[in-house]
Amino acid sequence: MDIGVFLLIEPFAGVERQLECARAMGFTCADISDTNSGGSLLASAGFMPTVSLDGNPFEIRRLFEKHGVTPSAVCAHAMLLEPSNPGLFGTAEIIKALKFAAAIGIPDVVTTENDPRSAWAQKLSYEQRVLITAEKLAAPVQVAADYGVRLLLEPHGPITGSIRGIQDVLALLGDPASLGVNLDTGNAWLSGTDPVEMARVFRDKIHHVHWKDLSAEWEPKRGTLHGCGFSTIALGDGVIDIRGVCDVLRDAPIASSTLEIIGAEDILKKSVAYLRANGM
Repeated sequence: MDIGVFLLIEPFAGVERQLECARAMGFTCADISDTNSGGSLLASAGFMPTVSLDGNPFEIRRLFEKHGVTPSAVCAHAMLLEPSNPGLFGTAEIIKALKFAAAIGIPDVVTTENDPRSAWAQKLSYEQRVLITAEKLAAPVQVAADYGVRLLLEPHGPITGSIRGIQDVLALLGDPASLGVNLDTGNAWLSGTDPVEMARVFRDKIHHVHWKDLSAEWEPKRGTLHGCGFSTIALGDGVIDIRGVCDVLRDAPIASSTLEIIGAEDILKKSVAYLRANGM
């Protein structure tokens, strides 16, 4: 398994600078971390590591190649529980991300439903949330199959944060081969799910992993949040059973993974060493 890094190493820096930092630390793969439709003035000025899904994907591949880094996945986190709105990242952007990935040989696109933000979305029942999530993914799942890439659900919301929720979405969509799971150890734990059990249940469907550990200060918030973005501590230094996840996934055919950790270089290198020591 390749172990990459999230491209948010240096604050207020663009993709190229993030790639320079990643390669200097010895990383050879990374997710395309932040995607959007259209252009971004701040991104074009080099202040944000944002990639436009309307741009030329081959330019992004050349940029990664220039710095000796392989793009391992495209992140396309959506707001699937919200009313359809062109102002929110949703089905259309996920389809763009799938085509973007397919064009340059990236095997996986990671998405999720995220927390409900509007009053309308917050009032939805569990069954309604499953239906809405599945409906908004139905077309992307077919696009993924046709383009030969995979769409991966990441635990990052009230549905994907549970084993049952992912199972129900998969079942409603017919459990297609083009729809899998991106295991996020920190997000699963924060939602109240045992990431070791999630790894065990979806072992054959997990094609990418976002690694993060969380400190004890997060325990009072467990079960009330569905994602925290990043960790600031090394793997193995927190309360999550990362070793148990490694035990489950050690021999699984997972090509790549990403450290979702913000911190000094020694924290990132310590995390890599921890994963290697546990057979990853």
